[in-house]
Amino acid sequence: MGQKEKKTKFIMVQGTMSNAGKSLVAAGLCRLLHQEGFRVAPFKSQNMALNSFITREGLEMGRAQVMQAEAAGTEPSVYMNPILLKPTSDVGSQVIVNGRVRGNMKAREYFEYKKELIPDILAAVEHLSEDYDIIVIEGAGSPAEINLKDHDIVNMGMAELVDAPVLLVGDIDRGGVFAQLLGTLELLEPEERSRVKGLIINKFRGDKTILDPGIRMLEERSGIPVVGVLPYMDISLEDEDSLSERLENRREGRIDIAVIRLPYISNFTDFNVFDAFPETNVRYVTRLQELGSPDLLVLPGSKSTVNDMRWLKESGLDAAVIGYARAGGIVFGICGGYQMLGERIGDPECTETGGEIGGLGLLPLETELASEKVMGQTEGSFREVTGALKGLSGRTYRGYEIHMGRTRVTGETPREQVIGENRKKESAEDKTKGSTELWTGQAEVFTENGTGYSSGNVYGTYIHGIFDAEEVVPELLRVLAERKGLSRDGVEEISYADFKDLQYDRLADMLRQYMDLDRIREMLGSDR
Repeated sequence: MGQKEKKTKFIMVQGTMSNAGKSLVAAGLCRLLHQEGFRVAPFKSQNMALNSFITREGLEMGRAQVMQAEAAGTEPSVYMNPILLKPTSDVGSQVIVNGRVRGNMKAREYFEYKKELIPDILAAVEHLSEDYDIIVIEGAGSPAEINLKDHDIVNMGMAELVDAPVLLVGDIDRGGVFAQLLGTLELLEPEERSRVKGLIINKFRGDKTILDPGIRMLEERSGIPVVGVLPYMDISLEDEDSLSERLENRREGRIDIAVIRLPYISNFTDFNVFDAFPETNVRYVTRLQELGSPDLLVLPGSKSTVNDMRWLKESGLDAAVIGYARAGGIVFGICGGYQMLGERIGDPECTETGGEIGGLGLLPLETELASEKVMGQTEGSFREVTGALKGLSGRTYRGYEIHMGRTRVTGETPREQVIGENRKKESAEDKTKGSTELWTGQAEVFTENGTGYSSGNVYGTYIHGIFDAEEVVPELLRVLAERKGLSRDGVEEISYADFKDLQYDRLADMLRQYMDLDRIREMLGSDR
């Protein structure tokens, strides 16, 4: 392969289980090596997650590698994640290769098919090797999952393809970290085990000296050095999947934002921006009793909108959302959540489950799912926003679309969506009346190009990342604080981009302090 002539170096991070800290360690290595002057790229051959991103070219990839690319100071590319699996049911996933949908497959079907994707993986590595000095590879799950080892393309199989040394990460916070690490090594084949050059204990709390006897025993029994004991880090980074601790309530805040935790919730990274504002509390709601009276109620994206709409009705949360909106609460729907705000969701092509289901009826819209996925980055300005968020009018946003539905105003053709222009002809008296209604039953263009509508205090859009723009969240929080009689005077604000940069720097500092970087450099053949 070309990368050997170009002397591109590889290092791989694997874990004893999902959520052991692979993404975190890989991101930290990307940042640290970038700070040392290397051109660094992240890589994960196969990612299973519902959080995805659209590149500048309009191609889809996993958010974890986007986060790692940011840490490495480089632009995200589908070559960093050539295979993305997005679960559509308990036994099947949508298969995305090189950023484009290849089709839906059952688990057994994909298990037999995935070996055909090795050329795509190698081609992606080849492309990255042309531009980068070091490629930091992340594994998936555990390399010791014996039932999945045939045709492995993401753990030891991937390490073998590029001859990469491996760091193995265990999670002490869940308990049994020595058994995790030793048991994983014991289940590896001898040639696989020989690739493991360092062990990492992650999420440690307390006095490390108490851990030292266990570390000595671990090194003696395994013959592999422990190259890091990383503390439990309170660092805000984007998460890969639903195992994220972000989905559990974490902090108190003066401004309460409730996100409905749909069974097939996707792109909950849309709400990470609120981490930069300590006065906010984002909590994820799964039961009617948990809803309470939030300051903002959000319906997030969904990979299976019809199923999640059905769950919303069965849980009783549908009536609660409707009641909250009719009482004047602010409701915001994104992508699948936007579709649910309408009157009907149809699936004539059986893109998900087939048939149709009624929506919440809070926006006079209807959606038909279709097999062709809409993907692309987008930017624009909020139109003449009505209701509580009228202060967003004219402010700019930037984000991306990724959905398999077409939404239109009820009874209108798709070309007749920009009905806000006709509303300008209304009398001043009608306008005044409309502005004071809690829910008007009429659709106003909210975001450009037919990507979103609003009615009173109900807002919906297809645009992911719509909160990330520097001028959006401060205005949103100003409104929410004002409605509660709170003041944001004196609140220090930071852009989300700067906030993320600080997190990556903090992570790199942690790795410098708690990892044996000389051994890492030795693995890479570098003395820098």
